[in-house]
Parts: sequence; C-alpha cells; structure tokens
Amino acid sequence: MALIVQKYGGTSVGDAERIKRVAGRIVAAADAGAQVCVVVSAMGRTTDELTDLAGQISPAPHGRELDMLLTAGERISMALLTMAINELGHEAISFTGSQAGIVTDTSHGKARIVDVRARRVLEALGAGRIVIVAGFQGVSTDFDVTTLGRGGSDTTAVALAAALGADACEIYTDVEGVFTADPRIVPDARKLHAVSYEEMLELSATGAKVLMLRSVEYARNYGVLTHVRSSFTTGDGTWVRAEDERMEQAIISAVAHDTSEAKVTIVGVPDTPGVASSVFRPLADSEINIDMIVQNSSADGRTDISFTLPKDDLRRAGPILDAISDRVGASGVETDSSIGKISLVGAGMKTHPGVAADMFDALADAGINIEIISTSSIRISCVVRASEVERAVRTVHQKFDLAQEAVVREEHPLTATGQIRALRPDAAGSESRGTQ
Repeated sequence: MALIVQKYGGTSVGDAERIKRVAGRIVAAADAGAQVCVVVSAMGRTTDELTDLAGQISPAPHGRELDMLLTAGERISMALLTMAINELGHEAISFTGSQAGIVTDTSHGKARIVDVRARRVLEALGAGRIVIVAGFQGVSTDFDVTTLGRGGSDTTAVALAAALGADACEIYTDVEGVFTADPRIVPDARKLHAVSYEEMLELSATGAKVLMLRSVEYARNYGVLTHVRSSFTTGDGTWVRAEDERMEQAIISAVAHDTSEAKVTIVGVPDTPGVASSVFRPLADSEINIDMIVQNSSADGRTDISFTLPKDDLRRAGPILDAISDRVGASGVETDSSIGKISLVGAGMKTHPGVAADMFDALADAGINIEIISTSSIRISCVVRASEVERAVRTVHQKFDLAQEAVVREEHPLTATGQIRALRPDAAGSESRGTQ
C-alpha cells in the first residue's frame, strides 16, 4: 500500500467550499488504496491577519507569544478539514505540529526542525485513519510552541514524508507546477516535467516562490520524491527528484527573479587582511542573510564592498552597518532598495560553456545594465534595476528559447526510472533534446 503525504496551501483551503473540495481529493486518494497523511496551512490570509492584529497590540510582539498566536491558523484549518473528511464517511484525525512529533530548535519565528517523532501519526495510519497535521509549527526542545517561518508547511510535509518513509510528497498549491519563468511575466513560460533537487534549490533561493528553500534542502538530504501540483486541476505537475539522464541533457531549466533584496555598499574600506571578516561576522551573528558579494579593485589602499540582503532586514541591519563602518574606518554606508535579481538555472551548465556570455549578450542587446554578478556550477545571477527585472526575465527567457517543448519521461516516476524520448523533432527530422 502506497503512503502519500499531501500538503495544501492557504489558497487551497481558503474557504469552506474549498476545504470540502480538498477533502474530496483526499478521500479519492484513500479510496484508491493509499495511506494518506495531509499537512495543511492556515486559511487564506489568516496568518497575515493574525500578524496585523498582534501589531495593533505591540509594535514588537514577544516571539514566544507571537508563535502561540500564529499557530492558531493551522489548527483551525486542520480541524475543519478533518470534519469535512468525516462527513464523507472516512475516519480522520487531526494533530498539531507538537502532537505529530515535529521537534524544532528554540528559535521563534524561524525555527528549524531537528527531529520528527511520528509515532502517533504512524499508529493512526496503521489503524486506517487519514491523518491531518497542522503545518508551519512544532514544539521546541524547551517545550515551547514554535513556527517555521513563511512557507514552513512545505518543510513540515517533506519532513513528515521522510520520517514516514512515504512514497511521495505532493505539494498542492495554486499553480500547476514549476515553470521556466513566472507565467505572469512570460505568458509562454512552459511547465517543467521534472527538475533536480539542486536546480530547485537554486530556483527557490533566487526568487521562485513555489517551494520553500528549506523544504527542498530536506527533500534532497533525505531523498524525498516531491510532486508540485495544482489543487484546482487533476493533471501532473512538476517532479522534484535526484538528477538523472534527462536532466543532464537540459542545459537551462528556468529563469527566476527576485525583487525582495536591497544592495548595501560599504564605501572606502581599508584593503587589509581581516576586513571582510569584520564586515560580515556581525551580520551573521545577527542572523542577517547575505546573498551576492562583490569587492571592487583597490585604489590608494581602499576598496568598496557591495552585497545584497533581504529588504525586510535592512532596518535591523542599519545600526549594525553603521557600527561596522566606524569600526573598520570606512567612509560610509550606502543602501539601494531599487534593485532586482534575475537568475538562470540549469544542471547542464556544468558541461556547456558559453551560457554566461549568451545571457550577458542578451541583457546588453536589451540595454539592461548589470550591477553585480554571482555564479554557481548551475546558476548565473545578475543584479539589475528593479524597474528592468520583468523585461530582463522576458529577454533571457527568449534568448534561451525556453518556451519550446522538450523531453519528457515516458513512465511515471513512482513506477519506473523510465526511458527518455523527445517530443519535438529538429529541422532534420531527428530527435532533439530540449530544456525541460
């Protein structure tokens, strides 16, 4: 008997009718012979509304109490969904994160899962029940309620799938899968049949909102086969899995973009050993994530250091940056919130030279200036003006012909490794491998 973990986001359970529709889909999976464990998010904008309510009481709510408040949203969803399933004649039981055995560290608001003790979930599944678990939450090693941060229900689902030894983890959302670009910006963006864990990690880290970064890390570390699909349609979505032959043939998988970061430049830093450590250690100690970094060439013994960080952290980082500037003897600090980042991701970059040059050519031809460049073995990221981001995405997507059909796997990922075939013949009539 297959064991499947399903996760439904806030849009999928946004009102009573949608909850009933989700219940029908869950029951259908159980009727097909699967054991089903479901992770559910808070309804619609419940988390935002609770956060706003807390802000009306306190401008800086205590972390422990804020977590206690926010976890109420998922508890509402899990109880209502369990009732809906029971109404359809199936026995279901709901568990909070702590009841499901989700153990986290002691960090409130952005807790990390350290263990999953899923005994109660396994017992309920063994008794033939459908199990509904509140996502986004757990219990700390100090026995306090914690939350996992935005998108934390994805991580809950993947962690449970790993602990239960599930055959697959299905992430249901309001989009049909992972696309070659944001369809709202690129209308002819193509849904990907599959991406590797590494590609999905890069996409999540560079702005793709379809999967939370930590959930992909968890899936890769524990080999959880993950299926991103729409809760409003019945078709296949995108499989996130270990790299295989199909993926080795794909040079580029997708273009991601992100406008949630700001650029910081510390001007006139003394170009001496240890200065970089003096700049970035205080930020790390304050749990401020730094993304792209560039250091200019030294002139007269001084240099400028530029880097990006989340806009949401800019206010908190301000006093720290001023203190850093004074400590290292820099000339000052400049901040710029009007930037955006576009990233080209593909496993095939590792063995195909010239991808970066093609991307830079495309942006140059469009008159788009690049301010910072960062690369990995399967990613190229460029910082541009925020006002140019959407045009840059369309330009790069067109340059690499990502709207074209490509290879797909002939057999279902759960049943066989499958053979690879191309759907689109090239001009000479032979099979060609595309970029899906």
